[in-house]
Amino acid sequence: MASQKLSLAIRNFSTSNASAQLIKAPIQIFGIEGRYASALYSAATKQKSLEGVEKDLIKLQSALKTDDKLREFVMNPTIKRALKSDALKAVAQKISLKQESANLLTLLAENGRLKKLDTVINAFKQIMSAHRGEVSCEVTTARDLDADQKQKLLGVLKSFVKSNQSIMLATKVDPTIIGGMIVSIGDKYVDMSVASKIKKYSELISTTV
Repeated sequence: MASQKLSLAIRNFSTSNASAQLIKAPIQIFGIEGRYASALYSAATKQKSLEGVEKDLIKLQSALKTDDKLREFVMNPTIKRALKSDALKAVAQKISLKQESANLLTLLAENGRLKKLDTVINAFKQIMSAHRGEVSCEVTTARDLDADQKQKLLGVLKSFVKSNQSIMLATKVDPTIIGGMIVSIGDKYVDMSVASKIKKYSELISTTV
């Protein structure tokens, strides 16, 4: 029953016309945060306010990290939902949030889900990254890559994504992998590290001895 109420609330949040179809997000994110973020994406797409909503949420996320009073108010479970909802409506109006952003805050407050605000924002940012055709890629190496190595690596990685997509590369150094690299791109994961090969060979030797 609670799940049905949540689905109805999110559907109503996404569109004032309950019979209208939700606009599908470019990627599916599971969990409650994924459902709120996808509904927000649908609502903002219909209102042509995606970029504005994204800016709103980034601003809110930053405020939650730097404003102790706001964070305490949002996370405090003892404050009545109606009080939180009214207060956040006033805040949204004061800082000129888009209507879709304000609606998200109100819905989370009314449903007692404000503690999920940060994860909902992160989910929406993931959706927007996919909307722009960005593919996250993390590469771990034993030593820092120089500019030329990064450029060559990007050239190789681009062959694994569509022509209209772009690689958002993040590099990390972990000396324990000894050599080689570990690549995580989109939903794919490849471990080409020396440490991984040593472990594999060690296990193979131990089973044959």
